[in-house]
Amino acid sequence: MKNLELKSSNISKNNAMKTKLAAFLIVILFPLNISAQIFPDYKERSFADFSDSLFLNNRLSGMQMDATEGSIDPDEYIVGPGDKLFISIRGVEEISFTLAINQEGILYIPKVGGVDLKDRALAEAKEKIEDFINKYYRNVEVFISLVDFRNIRVSLVGNVKKPSSYALPGNSRLLDLISASFGLNETANFRNINIKNRNGKEASFDLIKFFRFGDRAQNPLLKEGDIVLIDKVDKIVSINGQIKFPGAYEFVDGETVYDLIKIAGGILSRAREDSIEVVRFEANGKDQKSFYYSFNQLKNEQVKLHFGDLVLVREMLDYFIDKAVKIEGFVQYPGYYKIVEDKTTLSEIINEAGGFRENASLAEASLVRTQGISGEDPEFERLKIIPRENMTDDEYDYFKAKSRQHIGKVVVDFHELFILNNLSEDVTLKREDLIAVPEAKNYIILLGQVVNPGNIIYKEGLTVDDYIELAGGYGWRAVEGDVRVIKAKTKEWIYADEVDSLEPGDTIWVPEEIPGPKFWDVFTTTLAILGQLAAVVAAMVAVIVATR
Repeated sequence: MKNLELKSSNISKNNAMKTKLAAFLIVILFPLNISAQIFPDYKERSFADFSDSLFLNNRLSGMQMDATEGSIDPDEYIVGPGDKLFISIRGVEEISFTLAINQEGILYIPKVGGVDLKDRALAEAKEKIEDFINKYYRNVEVFISLVDFRNIRVSLVGNVKKPSSYALPGNSRLLDLISASFGLNETANFRNINIKNRNGKEASFDLIKFFRFGDRAQNPLLKEGDIVLIDKVDKIVSINGQIKFPGAYEFVDGETVYDLIKIAGGILSRAREDSIEVVRFEANGKDQKSFYYSFNQLKNEQVKLHFGDLVLVREMLDYFIDKAVKIEGFVQYPGYYKIVEDKTTLSEIINEAGGFRENASLAEASLVRTQGISGEDPEFERLKIIPRENMTDDEYDYFKAKSRQHIGKVVVDFHELFILNNLSEDVTLKREDLIAVPEAKNYIILLGQVVNPGNIIYKEGLTVDDYIELAGGYGWRAVEGDVRVIKAKTKEWIYADEVDSLEPGDTIWVPEEIPGPKFWDVFTTTLAILGQLAAVVAAMVAVIVATR
């Protein structure tokens, strides 16, 4: 037995060693990338997963449908094999043709001959055709129009979900190709897209400039045989603060800080223009240094961006901030009022609003402060999801007190201030304060187990029992010894026998006795228990009989 236990122990140790060795080899052969690279995060990058519905439906159905942006630019569109041209020659009589450019790039015109149109823009091609026709026809009017696009084949490769070549209408642009594709990878570089034509010439395009500025030059027409190369983001720059579109952007060689500010939508109205900070890595790639420029300096000078730069546009404090309070309820002229923060007083602003209306309730009037007030309380949020039976008495008392709290309420007695002229209650106001003056409630509210619950006109000197009697007395299931009063002014719950006097708007609540179990429920439960006991007794008797 000991040999078996020893052997089992050795096997366990060997397995543990193998597991550690495997983990060690994984770390050595496949090292973790501890420092995650930051990638651009501007909102237009969601286009990387976008598929144009027109192209997608055509691809799935096998149909061909040419998308168009409207009339094309004759100086931009390059004609080629498959394009169809309508030609009208009008003299004594009209001669018209619809002709296609052949695969050698030549357009053959009957009775005139062939015209070489290779690598010609449409405007240049029209001019050449007209000159060619005028050699054979005198005193005629020539009309030439492109009536049908050819299909071109272009390739999309690099950091894309599915590198492939695509057949597109001849008037397709870079964005059309991306829309027709299966999408770009999340790390695709939108600002350095290379297009290489059949002659080996390359050009770089910045799609974000097309998205932000509508710069059509950055969304070029594609040509037969073009190869569109999408690179992976490697270098970024960032801009934050008082900017319309803060975030991380691809680094573009030769771009200036002012160019980046424009790309990010420009500065906001509350931006501090005299001190824009550029945080730059030093040559060692570890330490950073800050440079400060004015906005005009960046605009007029060529302050080049470096890879890894962080541009910070700070906010001007206390500029363009509305300093106003809101008064609602029963004053003569409710609405918004301008104040001098920490100087204008409550009495001054009430006077400016025309004072209180006749039926205003000063007892329930309130001043609520919104600035600098945080309503978050993790302990209260925790208690909200805990059943009462799982709370301690202290937790439950805290939960009740917190649930009755008025976040931001400023302690001020309107009656003391405006009736008794106690200026110690005349607080100074802050922006976005809310002053609420409700209508006076000249009644007491009766709730719960009284015969006629509702509102009863307030009469000074009446007690809780008097009002319950006026409401028809207690209901038949009332808990008479547990009556509470909810004060209108403080929202405090007080036992009825502890209330010195009632005030207009107070609520008297008579709780309901919890009903006992119904007879039938008790009867059926009793029968079930007796049945279970009978089954147990029968089983015990059977066991006793069997053992004899």
